[in-house]
Amino acid sequence: GSLLPPEERRLRDKKHLDDITAARLPPLHHSPAKLLSLEESIAIQMQQKEAYEEMQAKLAAQKLAERLNIKMLRFEPEGEASMQYREVRDED
Repeated sequence: GSLLPPEERRLRDKKHLDDITAARLPPLHHSPAKLLSLEESIAIQMQQKEAYEEMQAKLAAQKLAERLNIKMLRFEPEGEASMQYREVRDED
């Protein structure tokens, strides 16, 4: 056979696939895989583990609060809400 440049061969093969099948590859939404060093991989895994444990703790606290019927209110010691019961009057 004739030797075609790689680009033309790729186009010919793609056209051939288009002619014989309707199957399509899904679009690539993410960048292709890349190699990481062992240190980078461990650092990423540790970050993911911390984020996972933090989310688990939040969910556990939320479920416990719901079970015990605890309402979490905002606490503002310097805010207006804490001073409502105090009424300062100037007595002449």
